Amino acid sequence: MDSNEAPRSGHVVIGVDTHKHVHVAAVMDTIGGILGTLTVPTDTGGFQQLLDWASSFGRVLAFGIEGTGSYGATLASFLRRNGHKVVEAGRPDRRLRRLNGKSDTLDAQNAARAVLAGFATATPKSADGEAEMIRELKIAHDQAVEQRSAAMITMKAMLVHAPDALRREAAGKTQVALARHLAALRPRGLDVPEDALRHALRALAKRWQYLNTEAGELTAMIAVLVQRAAPQLLESFGIGVDTAAEILVVAGDNPERIKSEAALAKLAGIAPVPTGSGMTSGRHRINHGGHRQLNAAIYRTVIVRMRFHQPTIDYVARRTAEGKTKREIIRCLKRYVIREVYHLLRPAPTAAIPAS
Repeated sequence: MDSNEAPRSGHVVIGVDTHKHVHVAAVMDTIGGILGTLTVPTDTGGFQQLLDWASSFGRVLAFGIEGTGSYGATLASFLRRNGHKVVEAGRPDRRLRRLNGKSDTLDAQNAARAVLAGFATATPKSADGEAEMIRELKIAHDQAVEQRSAAMITMKAMLVHAPDALRREAAGKTQVALARHLAALRPRGLDVPEDALRHALRALAKRWQYLNTEAGELTAMIAVLVQRAAPQLLESFGIGVDTAAEILVVAGDNPERIKSEAALAKLAGIAPVPTGSGMTSGRHRINHGGHRQLNAAIYRTVIVRMRFHQPTIDYVARRTAEGKTKREIIRCLKRYVIREVYHLLRPAPTAAIPAS
């Protein structure tokens, strides 16, 4: 080895800053520091080029990738299939950005340093099974539901300015009945504002009907996948298809990456956060981080149990008698539910085969 060349261990970590069209990677030796950087396109050829380049520096210990749930998902899946360890590098430290500047190369180097220092340890979701399929269907379903609600709100707002006869006909109808009634309107022409209003209401009603049908079809597909992936979740009181789907989306197809019930509670924003300092040690506050949709799903499960689940009703009565507020009781119940969910998600241990 050249006397001027920095010593190397032959063990490297790779940091990757991901984008829509290109990824920027930096390779870092465990004792030799940053050895080089590379920019590759976001296709299979580019991924293979990155893998070959990284392997040329020695044994790759891990890849730290930013955005494994978005732009880096395909790269993470490719590397995992090729037998490499992948961790989520997370967002770069803002303090370092202010001190050292911002560039794709610096972000890749910071990702590599985070992996080597042990700051980046989270295992990303594998995104190769039913949970990923549910996530993709839920994106379309949730957008359909959102647009369906917007169409109904617009219809009702426009009915405020409708003629008295049309307003009387629409009064008191359910959403389905209202959409059916307005979709059956037959505008006479396009001569006065009332004609334009009837055309608009008819178009909105047909849109609502289409979105309602689409949402129902997607819900049915999600239910099939949930039943196939984790039927045990649906057997738990208060956990329906929507809640189970949200749980599976957050846990992913490799729920074993979540190492403890406390980790799942933190992921769901249910673990308390310590806030004590000086003379106020021991205080905690609600965790406002975590996955808010999962947090809301667990909250809905708790409310259902508080109304219809007798053991939960008895628990609420006992804790209320002890002086707990309703908010504190709900916080405790959410932790109980997330603990139950954690054990339901864990794969059942296989029985040992006795020696013959």
